[in-house]
Amino acid sequence: MNLEEKINQDIKTAMLAKNKEELNALRAVKSALLLLKTDANADAITEETELKLLQKLVKQRKESAQMYKSQNRDDLYQEELFQADVIARYLPEQLSEEAITIVLKQLIEQENITDIKGMGKLMGLAGKALSGKADNKLIADIVKKLLS
Repeated sequence: MNLEEKINQDIKTAMLAKNKEELNALRAVKSALLLLKTDANADAITEETELKLLQKLVKQRKESAQMYKSQNRDDLYQEELFQADVIARYLPEQLSEEAITIVLKQLIEQENITDIKGMGKLMGLAGKALSGKADNKLIADIVKKLLS
C-alpha cells in the first residue's frame, strides 16, 4: 500500500470516527500530495520525494507552532503540534541523537574529513544516508559539534 492509499484509508477512518482534527491534518497531506503530482511529472514521484514532502510538512507545522507559542496563541500552538504528530506517523522512525552521531562518525572516517571545511560534503552524504530518518537541523548541529 503506497502513501496515498494509506492517507485515503486513514481519512475514511477519521471521518467515521468524526475526528475533525486528525481529518484536517490528513487532508492537508492529501492536498500536498495532489499538488506534488500536478507540479511534477507524476511518474517521477518516488518514495523519497514523498518522504521529503512529509518532512517539509512536519517542519512547517513545528515552525508555525513556535510562532503561535511566541504570540501566546496556545489553541493554535496545540493544533499545529497535533497536525505535526499526525503527519510524522507516515515518516520512518526517527533515529536518536546517539544513532545519528554514530553514522556521522563513520562518514567522517570514510571520507577523512578533519575540519569544518568538509561540512558541506558531510551534510550531502548524511542527507542521503539518513534520509527521512532524522531532521536536517539536528544533523547539522551534530556535524558542527563533531567537526569543531
